[in-house]
Amino acid sequence: MNIGEIARRAGVSRSTVSYVLSGKRTVSEATRQRIQAVIDELDYRPNASARALKEGRTRTLGLVIPPASQRLTDMQLGFVASVVEAAARHDLDVLLSPSGGDHDRSFERIVAGRRVDGVVLMEIRLSDDRVTRLAKVGLPFVTIGRTAEPHGMSWIDVDYAGLIARCVHHLADLGHRHVALVNRSAELVASGYGPSHRALAGFRAAVAERGLVGVDVCCGHDAASGEACVEQLLAAYPQLTAMATINEAALPGVQRALAGAGLAVPGDFSVTGVAAQHWAEDFSPPLTAADVPMVDMGTEAVALLLEIIAAPDAVPRHRLYSPPVSLRSSTGPARPR
Repeated sequence: MNIGEIARRAGVSRSTVSYVLSGKRTVSEATRQRIQAVIDELDYRPNASARALKEGRTRTLGLVIPPASQRLTDMQLGFVASVVEAAARHDLDVLLSPSGGDHDRSFERIVAGRRVDGVVLMEIRLSDDRVTRLAKVGLPFVTIGRTAEPHGMSWIDVDYAGLIARCVHHLADLGHRHVALVNRSAELVASGYGPSHRALAGFRAAVAERGLVGVDVCCGHDAASGEACVEQLLAAYPQLTAMATINEAALPGVQRALAGAGLAVPGDFSVTGVAAQHWAEDFSPPLTAADVPMVDMGTEAVALLLEIIAAPDAVPRHRLYSPPVSLRSSTGPARPR
């Protein structure tokens, strides 16, 4: 069923039907009712383009993700899925756009072309040109993560500094004196990636507060990198008895390296950190960790973005998630080595 059929049955022109659907021009009440009666009889539903024309919107949200050349971590995929599902509940589409490196043109097309009503921006750096660009053109946006100075913008984030500090205090309470932080990749840290820098700050502050010996290392986002990283740590720092991490993708390799070194978890070595729940539960034994609420964060990011689209001049809002550290089975009293 299309506009032409509605026009034929109502005895009007196609343009008159379009005016009724879009509301862009005044149509006599009698004609409008006649057209509406045909629409109701045929159970006609305007397609997305027609609805967008009527509302003056695209009914599409942009989701800016890391470059396609980088394999997304499970946590990143969880954020993507939660944003898409939340948008679908509002009958909205989501346009995925990678950014960074050769993909900046894709981001620029979204911004300059006004192909979306608003943007959810992931993987935020402390100084992020994408945030500056979106603010400059006035396109509504919400970030998952935050810059160093997030004033005047709306964001959702995890308190990585506070959570890693909490993990260190937990290890210190168990008697651990030599602890490590396994961070994200060196490239990501060098780019100013917010979670990595805040986790490091929290780690160093807690280590200093408790008088511990701490070492921090960067690690690639895969099992092989995790295994190599922990092997190198154990060789260079034989007194280590515990570690915290925000690098969930490296956890299977961490597990292999500890087993290969003959270290039982948690009898000989404790592991904790910040991770998606399923990564924590798949670790052996289950990981004591702060579980990142990906679904809640993606859902709230979409809800916040829709608020901004509806009221662009509203005061920016933010939400800092600080989930509890779930005490599972991967941490225990320190055993001298």
